[in-house]
Amino acid sequence: MMADSDATTDIPIDGGDRKRAETVDLTDAPLVVDISDAVSERDKVKFTVHTKTTLPAFRKPDFSVVREHEEFVWLHDRFVENQGYAGYIIPPAPPFPDFENSRRKLQQLSESEGLMTKEEFGKFKQDLEAEYLALFKKTVAMHEAFLIRLASHPELRDDVNFRVFLEYDQEIGIRGKNKKEMFDSIKKIISKHGDEVWLSGQKDVDDFFDQQKGFLNEYHTHVKEAAKKSDNVVSEHKNLINDHVKLSSYMTQLASADKSGLSKFLEAYSDIFEKSRKVEFKKASDHDLKLTDTLVYYQRETQAAKDLCLRRSRALHDFEEANKSLERARAKNKDIQQAENHREECQKTFEKLSELAKSELRDYRGRRVVAFRKGLIELAELELKHAKAHFQLLQHSLESLKGEKNGVA
Repeated sequence: MMADSDATTDIPIDGGDRKRAETVDLTDAPLVVDISDAVSERDKVKFTVHTKTTLPAFRKPDFSVVREHEEFVWLHDRFVENQGYAGYIIPPAPPFPDFENSRRKLQQLSESEGLMTKEEFGKFKQDLEAEYLALFKKTVAMHEAFLIRLASHPELRDDVNFRVFLEYDQEIGIRGKNKKEMFDSIKKIISKHGDEVWLSGQKDVDDFFDQQKGFLNEYHTHVKEAAKKSDNVVSEHKNLINDHVKLSSYMTQLASADKSGLSKFLEAYSDIFEKSRKVEFKKASDHDLKLTDTLVYYQRETQAAKDLCLRRSRALHDFEEANKSLERARAKNKDIQQAENHREECQKTFEKLSELAKSELRDYRGRRVVAFRKGLIELAELELKHAKAHFQLLQHSLESLKGEKNGVA
């Protein structure tokens, strides 16, 4: 699968979850989106986005289109740049599909083929291919999660650009940014960071938002650190799995060289490490999927919630400045009507944004709790399953080793 990095890899996204678009009751979910298939090429991934809907805005009730990562980013940017959505938490764009690290590991393994046994090389290659497949499925899941969040939102799902993304059966035709647009993007980033610092000491008129901003800042720091540590645990677990391969190989080599009748005992020992390696690989993959991925997603979702609070803080600042401008206009008895109109506009914008933001932040809290509860319960169930499998493996291994020991005796 990975031997030729220039080749196209068609990886079906199978499993029980793949059937949900066919079984979900559209009375409760008028728009259901999933990624039914994906194809990996050297420099891009093509996702087949499948949609089922009862919404009248769409031409058909069931259809599919092929999209690339850049088109997901384009869709995310359309929501962020639309001021009509300033009061909503915009779902974070999925990360860029990066398989370069896996390809580099395979290349390094190929270069080291002569330094290890054929069996050891085969096991390392098998693990790398499994790691690549897990990363690929994770990438697909993150892109799908972005679409599901949009499709489940009662306002965002009606966006015209979202309909174009889901329904238009040709490439959207996204061009790269020119120098001016790139410069504008950099200015927006700098302006955002500047506003975060400048408005950090702002006294909020609503205790709810004052508490939420403090919570989100602290929570984001904690969830970011937790995601980093969880990822480190998975990395160290994979190093342990690699040690299993080496130990299994060493035992096999000792068995081949043994002249004292211990060869079968050593071969049985080698087999134990090989079987244990497979159990440990499943444990590491499940930890990565159920815990690390959840932490990483809500690190990014929390940042999106912080961005919402920042937009509201800007609106509050504009409203306060409009009040000051009205006071100055009245003092000078000049342009009073214009200042009143501006103040009224700023007040409406701020109050509408505050109302939407309060609802979004409460929904975010409930959604976050449900996601973590689901992920942790599933992880605990999988850990129990793997623990039982490991216990049975060790139990059978001890019996096997005792039998070989008696045979040697």
